[in-house]
Amino acid sequence: MPETATLDTEEVTPDLTLAPARPGETRHALAARTLREAVLDGRLPEGTRLPGHRRLAQHLGVSRNTLVDALTQLHAEGYVRPRGRSGTVISVPALPGPNRVTAPALPLSAWAVRALQGQVPEAGGDTFAVDFRVGQPVPDLYPEAAWTQALARRAAQVTHAHPHDPLGPLETRRALAAYLSAERGARVTPDMVMLTGGTQSALDALARVFLEPGRLAAAEDPTYAGARAALAATGADVTGVPVDAGGLRTDDLPRRATLVYVTPGCQYPTAVSLSAARRQALIAWAAAAGAFILEDDYAADLHLTSRPPPVLQGLAPDRVILLGSFSKSLAPVTRSGFLVAPPGVLRVLTGTRPLTDRLPGRLDALALADVLSSGAYARHLRRARGTVAHRQETLVTELRRALSGWTVTPVASGLHLYLPLPPPWTEEQVLQRAAAQGVALSPVSPLAAGGHAPAVLLAFAGLLPEQLRDGARRLGAALRDPR
Repeated sequence: MPETATLDTEEVTPDLTLAPARPGETRHALAARTLREAVLDGRLPEGTRLPGHRRLAQHLGVSRNTLVDALTQLHAEGYVRPRGRSGTVISVPALPGPNRVTAPALPLSAWAVRALQGQVPEAGGDTFAVDFRVGQPVPDLYPEAAWTQALARRAAQVTHAHPHDPLGPLETRRALAAYLSAERGARVTPDMVMLTGGTQSALDALARVFLEPGRLAAAEDPTYAGARAALAATGADVTGVPVDAGGLRTDDLPRRATLVYVTPGCQYPTAVSLSAARRQALIAWAAAAGAFILEDDYAADLHLTSRPPPVLQGLAPDRVILLGSFSKSLAPVTRSGFLVAPPGVLRVLTGTRPLTDRLPGRLDALALADVLSSGAYARHLRRARGTVAHRQETLVTELRRALSGWTVTPVASGLHLYLPLPPPWTEEQVLQRAAAQGVALSPVSPLAAGGHAPAVLLAFAGLLPEQLRDGARRLGAALRDPR
């Protein structure tokens, strides 16, 4: 490598100009970055002697002092070295070509590979005239006034030191225990409650604690994709248990399993409820198998036609771990979730929690305690249920009119309709026809591990009545003829 390839004012390459500035970047940092990048990409080879400070500063359009500061920085980093009266010399080679254009392969763990494989794309993307896709927020149903007032009342308290509680603030756990006992029939005391960042983070924590390669987990099929992904990411085998009109088919449960994930109050996505006989059978199976039941009570607060059945946890608190979240019924911005578990399970979870930092924000937790204990949450739910029930009734009426001969069944809880497809319709065909009419739907196939009857989901809670009517009319035009 030549040691003194001369670079003077006439010989400076035309592309050695000051790079575009980044937000907040100082002039000397910009000059240093310009020269550094020229070294790394080979425009200033190792051994090149830079022109005098005044000439190079003039060429780059900066002051001499700015250039001196930049060269001082590059000298400290090892890119240049002073050569006395001979000037400043580039002292490192360019990066090899492939490293500049090809990102290195990521050495992912087996857990990361499994977790990525289990993901299902969320709703969003293309714009449609009517968007029935599930998983979207319902902002006009949130109690913004009650929530912001509770946050404001509690804001000053979080600035003071409080003893750390790995389960979450005691007053929030007391409010949750009282609410779950009164409204959901849970058998729970405050020391059985742990605050979480939401149902997904609770599922991840439980899966990591109880599952590993060689173990078996079970889940309803079809089911919430995030639950199956969390179980499968551990390397455990996950078997799907079919669902019918009575909910989980308990006769098909595997003989051995460590965990089973269920949504008994409102099965996701079919919206059926687990029958009383099968509830008893599920609990008996768990006791015989030595397994825990993960009960996701995601839709209980949004029951629309009658009071939902009590939670399974109230029947078997030693075998059922109850999971819940307020993201749908309160606000998507709050990370207020919870789990209810036997003391032995909570001891393990609190012991492993420091490795993952799953404790939610104290401000949200204290605000939740106020909203629950003041009665604001109950008042909000009464209003929200009426609005959601009216929107569902509007959509069901319009779909029955637009899709004559199709089975359109209202749901008792939740925010979406489950629409089975009559033969010979396929999910792909229906989605394409609907999209051509400006309507977006959610398919069921990504939620199913095994074979399933074709169906689509229509989220209705976030749409106004006129949007629901328009969507039903568009679907009628799209799906009149399967040919």
